[in-house]
Amino acid sequence: MANPIQYQFDEAHLRRSAPNKFSPEDLKVEEMIVNVGPQHPSTHGVLRLEVITDGEIIVDVVPHLGYLHRCFEKHAENLPYNQIIPFVDRMDYLASMNSEHAFAMGVEQMLGIKDQVPPRVEFIRVLVAELNRLASHFVAIGTYAMDIGAYTPFLWLMRDREHIMRLLEWTCGARMLYNYIWVGGLFYDLPVGFEKRCSEFVRYLKPKLAELEKLVMENKIFVERTANVGVLPLDLAINAGISGPMLRGSGLKLDLRKVDAYSVYPELEFDVPVGEGLMGTIGDCWDRTHVRVRECYESLKIIEQCLDRLQSDLARTKEFDPRALVPKKIRPKKQDLYVRAENPRGELGFYFRADGKSDVPFRCKARSSCFVNLSIIGAMAKGCMIADLIAILGSIDIVLGEVDR
Repeated sequence: MANPIQYQFDEAHLRRSAPNKFSPEDLKVEEMIVNVGPQHPSTHGVLRLEVITDGEIIVDVVPHLGYLHRCFEKHAENLPYNQIIPFVDRMDYLASMNSEHAFAMGVEQMLGIKDQVPPRVEFIRVLVAELNRLASHFVAIGTYAMDIGAYTPFLWLMRDREHIMRLLEWTCGARMLYNYIWVGGLFYDLPVGFEKRCSEFVRYLKPKLAELEKLVMENKIFVERTANVGVLPLDLAINAGISGPMLRGSGLKLDLRKVDAYSVYPELEFDVPVGEGLMGTIGDCWDRTHVRVRECYESLKIIEQCLDRLQSDLARTKEFDPRALVPKKIRPKKQDLYVRAENPRGELGFYFRADGKSDVPFRCKARSSCFVNLSIIGAMAKGCMIADLIAILGSIDIVLGEVDR
């Protein structure tokens, strides 16, 4: 017996399931609609861009989201606080340590144990978060250079990122989704010999970063493809709620590690790089990439300071238990709380509402920097050539897992 037909083709199915904002009737003479994605290597994930063009000039860009939706907020409303952390990892899967750190800080603040977390735990948290920031920036810079046409930097950066992946794997057994930073502590102390291996890596990486900067940022083709392209004026960035390297690329020295002074960042010395328009206009694609490269140097500074402390006054002892403060039952008092942290892509925030009766949050909403930063793409790309659209999108540095949540 023949199988019954399970799908009946209908031309209207596509229009109903993925409707456009613009229809052919809305267009002027000479204008047309071009779809980029959702399956396109330069969209860095399953993102669809509806582009209106007049010849090769971009008139408007509308991002269409939802292809990677994984119901984070609904999951979070049905799980105890400690079991949400693996789902936090899966939002921005390139910076899971940073996201875990923000989430754990929020729950600790609700429980009132924020100031009781041992200093060694906090320094280890910052150490692994900065290692993850480096790995995340390496992906951002490497894939962006490849978008522009340079293949070598991508290979160099993936080679060096692999060292970080192996270090993080050594701490918890996972390469990307760690579940390492727990509420009140850590999954485990650093492995014996980690500090020494990490110091060797820092010494190895410093000259490599200088080589990379020369290879990418001073490259004539890279400069011509990114300078004066996709300029984001500072007033527009502030009004749109842009954060992270995108905002700093437009010239504002705002970094939540300095402004909010959370965790042990006030005890560490580091600078906040901003866009200066060295190759073009302040806030262009080149400036945003330059900020990310300079932030890699600052992360190395932070890592070195953490390693110094972890090998001196906060050195490991037999008595140290990274789970000593981990609560067996997490039941915060009735309250609303918003907590935020500086992730590699900008401000990641969590809004919690606890009812005081349950160890499951009544509400847990995530504020994604990728989502907010992507919202400005239409304003940045308007009037540019269509060939510049990929350069602009790559400079935003999005992770669709966090955009869709």
